[in-house]
Amino acid sequence: MSLSSLKIQSLPRFSLNFAANIMASLLMLIGSIRAFEWVKPSFSQFLLFCGLALSSNILFSWLVADTGSHFNKQGLIGYLIWPMVMLIAGIVLSKRYQNDTLLFVPAILWLTADTMLILLQSSIQFMELQGWLPIWTYDIIAISFMLLFVWQTASLFWVFAKKLGWRWWEQVSMLIGAVAMLWVWQQNIKDQPIFKTDDTAPTISETAFYVQPLILTEQLSALQKNNEGVSDWYFVGVAGFGGQNVFMNEINKARQLFDVRFGTQGKSITLINNPNTWQSEPIASRTSLDKTLKHLGQTMNPSEDVLFLTISSHGAVSESGKILGDLVLDNAPLELDDIDPDWLRQALDDSGIRWRVIVISACYSGTFIEKLSSPTTTIITASRADRASFGCSDDADLTYFGRAFFAEALRDTTSLEDAFKYTTERIANREALMGFSPSEPQMVSGSLMKNALPEFEKALFIQDNVELGDDKK
Repeated sequence: MSLSSLKIQSLPRFSLNFAANIMASLLMLIGSIRAFEWVKPSFSQFLLFCGLALSSNILFSWLVADTGSHFNKQGLIGYLIWPMVMLIAGIVLSKRYQNDTLLFVPAILWLTADTMLILLQSSIQFMELQGWLPIWTYDIIAISFMLLFVWQTASLFWVFAKKLGWRWWEQVSMLIGAVAMLWVWQQNIKDQPIFKTDDTAPTISETAFYVQPLILTEQLSALQKNNEGVSDWYFVGVAGFGGQNVFMNEINKARQLFDVRFGTQGKSITLINNPNTWQSEPIASRTSLDKTLKHLGQTMNPSEDVLFLTISSHGAVSESGKILGDLVLDNAPLELDDIDPDWLRQALDDSGIRWRVIVISACYSGTFIEKLSSPTTTIITASRADRASFGCSDDADLTYFGRAFFAEALRDTTSLEDAFKYTTERIANREALMGFSPSEPQMVSGSLMKNALPEFEKALFIQDNVELGDDKK
């Protein structure tokens, strides 16, 4: 049956028409022209699915929005373009084939499919926010959502092309063109969501500027003295790059793990670069880290206590892409010097801290191994010196390394070596799944630390039965 002779009869009840349109859209999504046998394109159904699709998209945009986002009218207009395109297509088809029943067919099929797929995406996003999804899904959720949008529109074009009797190569050409157009359009409007966070130049209030030295002094003063005759562990966490929350989240997660499971409450401190923590946490800079290490050197017993220092940031590269081997310190509008291996080794030596476990989560972090190595040091890095590590995207809560090492391995193991082995296997499997070049995390222990670490670990792993919550930051 051609489009000109297509006759569509409404069912006696509104609810039946509603159910029929859902069935029609499901058929459309699998490329079946039987969708035309089920669709019920009345004006009331058009209005209903307009409202449902719009409400569903607002819900989804709200779920994926960052904290502090506001309603963005431009994003709403960007979404409404497609229902209008479908309505115009219906007008053209009804005029072209002299069949008024075609007026709302494209719009209703598209809006119904959009409603169902967006509700599906909202459910997935909600489960992701609750931490209910497997870890490997986090990296494919965003691209899956984009593919769903392309699918619903391309399938509409496909069933109309089949109904119109286009030749196979015309159908394939139309489908390829439609997919390319949709993909480009989606990429161009993704910075205009329905809920949006305004990009504003970072500023520092006068209060935040003057309170920073006081915050560091106060937190250093709160660190407890060591217990004589016991190997105490002291935790120092550094979130270097303030432009993304993932590094702050990772350091906070690591500190939570150590304070709750490993008993470092009162013996831990974090230095955070993030625009939201200027008045609550000491910033991460060379100066603040140097002061922290020197203070701990006077607080710890050098013969029996252990420093656990972890730094999470980007690995520095030049504009030409050359690996620089430094850890980025960024907290706009401040201009901070990056941490290089020579400086960090000197700061650690000057502090007088003897026993050190250093964990660096960053691309190219293996560059620190040679300079930081000593007989009394264990070094763990997220990657080899010439390899990138992964997971530091804007929508991630932890990097690949941070999730595997802090959120998983250290929760269930009783030695750093076992935790490292688990981490390397976990990351290798995940990178292989994503098609990434292996980051190859590294672990090196000095000659004296190899013998001493098992005894130190007995003091560290003292609360094996305490469960650490996995709440998202």
